[in-house]
Amino acid sequence: MYDVLVVDDEILARETVKILLACDSEVNTIWEAEDAPRALTIAQSKSPDIVILDIEMPGLSGIELAKQLPHDCVIIFASAFSEFALPAFEVNAIDYLLKPFSDERFKDAMKRAKSRLSTQLEAQSIALTSAMVEFMEQHKDCYIRRLIVKDPGRIRFVDVGQVSFITGAGNYVEVHMMDGSHILHRETLANLELQLNPREFVRIHRSSIVRRDCIAELRPNDKGDYAVILDSGDKLTMSRRNRDKISELTH
Repeated sequence: MYDVLVVDDEILARETVKILLACDSEVNTIWEAEDAPRALTIAQSKSPDIVILDIEMPGLSGIELAKQLPHDCVIIFASAFSEFALPAFEVNAIDYLLKPFSDERFKDAMKRAKSRLSTQLEAQSIALTSAMVEFMEQHKDCYIRRLIVKDPGRIRFVDVGQVSFITGAGNYVEVHMMDGSHILHRETLANLELQLNPREFVRIHRSSIVRRDCIAELRPNDKGDYAVILDSGDKLTMSRRNRDKISELTH
């Protein structure tokens, strides 16, 4: 599923693109902006996958705006003027739609954008896997085997091998054990992730880490994320931003 930002100072042009996007079953969320400042605010806070961008707008032009968008956005320009095509492709646009364009021409542009996104995800996954393997080879013995949990009046040593999954919020995590018990531990999830062996644990959401061997099933949801069912029956969520890790879990 893809999130799309439509940027055009003409409301009719935005409405036309929104109607075409509404017919695309792979489009999840559509945002719109009438100028560059609004578009930048949305792009930085929402991280759209695809940006459909007009060239000539009051103030900052579409070309100038494109240079400030997040690098992982795929840009499709839409303009009534053909002379801007060359500078548009110089900012790495995937396509250039000349207004008025047909429905089929729009579908072709979206197909190219989706293909680019798919390639980016695959490349990111390969690079991440390679980096993880290299890191693990260099640090084979640096991962913790026991958690040191400090409770009032005692210190507990928790066997990492018995941990099923971990959820976190702020400076605390809740460690869920295979026997169904859970332990509150003062530690951020981000710091704990660095201490766990990535061959055994995987971050599936900003608030959860799960033992790979405990995952029983993955179920895709309508919004592009996945329900992660553990062999204990517990249900977690793999966010859309982490869906590139599916290939890791299925190999």
